[in-house]
Amino acid sequence: MRTRGGGLASPSRQGRVEINIMKRTLFVGESWTVHSIHQKGFDSFTTTEYQEGGGWLHAALESGGWEVTYQPAHVAATHFPSSVEELRQYDCVILSDIGANTLLLHPDTFVRGKALPDRLQVLHDWVVAGGGLVMVGGYLSFQGIDGKARFAGTPVERALPVTLLDHDDRAERPAGVAPLVRLPDHPLVADVPAEWPSLLGYNVVAARPEAEVIATVDDAPLLAAWSHGQGRAVAFTSDCGPHWAPQSFVGWDGYAPMWQNIASWAASRLG
Repeated sequence: MRTRGGGLASPSRQGRVEINIMKRTLFVGESWTVHSIHQKGFDSFTTTEYQEGGGWLHAALESGGWEVTYQPAHVAATHFPSSVEELRQYDCVILSDIGANTLLLHPDTFVRGKALPDRLQVLHDWVVAGGGLVMVGGYLSFQGIDGKARFAGTPVERALPVTLLDHDDRAERPAGVAPLVRLPDHPLVADVPAEWPSLLGYNVVAARPEAEVIATVDDAPLLAAWSHGQGRAVAFTSDCGPHWAPQSFVGWDGYAPMWQNIASWAASRLG
């Protein structure tokens, strides 16, 4: 079987169809800057630290043969693609812990009042045209803390297999909550152990009627997928790293296969 990208498809040992051509993903978000005030009696001083939290996911994809282009949040503000044509160089786009405003408000628009393309609409149109979208949960994913991620009602929500709340959608589970795989034969969980480590939180969403809910937490969607237009989209409602995904999860032997499956399925590289 030949693919739309010109490569050849071959069955895996579990009957999945995997495409043997270069796999490219754009991984966006998972970065932040912490500005701290150190108060020592009468005196105080400040420190600033830049951090990234996507190393586990990045490594998992590269170990599966993916070429990963990483855009931290501050880079995505100016460099996230502004057209479907630009996005076509990627098979999959992963949004993780980055709010809608960063993609909506290019500095040339926010500071200089310049009209530019709506990159949320561009992302939606790219999925309809055959692209693969993944949204990973976090404090600035889906609706996020205080509703500040604000993807509800946007073109990106229309592309996702889930619908979003109109307020803070976090479910904090500090004692841990065990995921339950509902569709063990789905390609997204092929080669992934049946028992998953506990998670410490997730974003609450509702699955669309047409979506496949592969795994749940507290009977809420954890891993959901669907086709949208000619493309596909996946929602993973917990995080790809701490704190919601603790060390026991990122160090789990199912971690890398799961993310490789998610990216490959979204990119239409798994049947």
